[in-house]
Amino acid sequence: MIEVPVVDMGGKQQGTLSVDEAKLGGKVNPRLLRDAVVMYEANQRVGTVATKSRSEREGSGKKPYRQKGTGLARAGSIRSPIWRGGGRIHALKPRDYSYQMPRQAKRLALRSAVLAKLQDGEVAVVDKLDLAEAKTKLMAAALKTLGIDGTCLIVLPKADEKIWKSARNLPQVRVSAVSDLNAYDVLLPKKLLFTKDALNQFLGVPA
Repeated sequence: MIEVPVVDMGGKQQGTLSVDEAKLGGKVNPRLLRDAVVMYEANQRVGTVATKSRSEREGSGKKPYRQKGTGLARAGSIRSPIWRGGGRIHALKPRDYSYQMPRQAKRLALRSAVLAKLQDGEVAVVDKLDLAEAKTKLMAAALKTLGIDGTCLIVLPKADEKIWKSARNLPQVRVSAVSDLNAYDVLLPKKLLFTKDALNQFLGVPA
């Protein structure tokens, strides 16, 4: 069992939350995490590269000069890839790099990613995250009070517009609902900030 301190917004400890490692797969699976990260990064690739082959280059199709007697290497087209301004050999074309892992594999990767963060002490749990109004200044002050410095992913039980608006202008902070979590988003930041309800929901603990 991993014991995680639960604090209030003032940074004072209110208790602890016990996390059963068995619910998160028991141990971290590095190979599965690597596969998940490669997949999510491949899915972000735009793939809009494009170069012209010899058939797409402008220019005459006429033989530039006679075959023999010039002392030059024989040539059949000014669009040849070996000529300046000619087409490209194996011209690159737009392509889709995206692919998907099995759903169960993605779920296991997500649990493994959260377990890795828990074991490294990079998970903080706050009793509740509530701001008086949607202001970036209030969110920055709350994170500073909680001792969170650097990149952070705030995990909520469900989408909260006030929290999202408060955090969107902080370049190192992102907000996600439990239902939208994935292994890549969990591994990317230095710190995870769960609300108590969000962590219980992720672990499948009844409210």
